[in-house]
Amino acid sequence: MATVSGTRVEGSHRISAWRVPRTRGAASGVLVLLLGAWGALVPFIGPRFGYAYTPNAVWTMTQGRLWLEVVPGVVAVLGGLMLIGVASRAIGLWAGWLTALAGAWFAVGPIISKLWTADGQPQTGTPVGTTGQAVIEQIGFFTGLGVVIVFLAAAAIGRFSVIGVRDGVVPVEEVATPDDTVTTDAPAEETTRLPVDTTKNTRHAEDVDDTETQTVTDTNGRRIRMPVSADGKN
Repeated sequence: MATVSGTRVEGSHRISAWRVPRTRGAASGVLVLLLGAWGALVPFIGPRFGYAYTPNAVWTMTQGRLWLEVVPGVVAVLGGLMLIGVASRAIGLWAGWLTALAGAWFAVGPIISKLWTADGQPQTGTPVGTTGQAVIEQIGFFTGLGVVIVFLAAAAIGRFSVIGVRDGVVPVEEVATPDDTVTTDAPAEETTRLPVDTTKNTRHAEDVDDTETQTVTDTNGRRIRMPVSADGKN
C-alpha cells in the first residue's frame, strides 16, 4: 500500500484526460447524420412531392445545390459518423466544430451566395408553391436545418469538453516524486543500545568519599568544609 500526498492512487490506474466512452457523442452524431443526409438529398427528391426550389426537377444538379446543399450535407454526415463512435476527446471536439460549421453554412450560405451571383439573388433558386409553402421550404432546406445542426454540434462539443467519472482509465505505475510524502508499511529499524561504562563514575565517587575534610569559618562567619591534603595543609 502507498499513499501519496495530493493524489489518491487506487490500484494502478488513473483517469485519462483524452479518452472518452464511445457513447459520449452517439446521440448527437446519429441526429446530425440524418439531418446532413436530408440536407444533401432533399433538393433532388423533394421536387417529386412538390417540395423544392427551382429548378423544380428531380436529380438535377446546379451550382447552388452543389455548394449550398450537397457540400454542407456531406460534411455534416462525416461529422455525425465521427461523433457516433469516437473514443478520443480531441477528435470528438474537432468533429463537433466541423459539424457546427456545416450547420452554419446551411443557415447563412444562401445569403452569402448573393455576393457571387450576377443579379444579386440567392443561388438557391426560388421556392415553389404558395407563400406558406415557401416559408416551410426555407426552414426545411436551409435556415431551420442549419440551426438544428448547430445546436446538436454545440451539445456534442459541450459533452466532449467535460471530464466525467466514466471517462477512460489507463494503467500507470505508482511513482512518487521526491517532493511527495510517502507512507509505507515497512518495519521500523531496530535500535541497538551500547553498554555504558559506569566504573569510572563509581571510582570517582569512592575517591570523593575517602577524602578527609575539615570545617573552617570564613571571614563572614560562614562554616564550610574543605578537604585536607596528605601533608595536613588545606
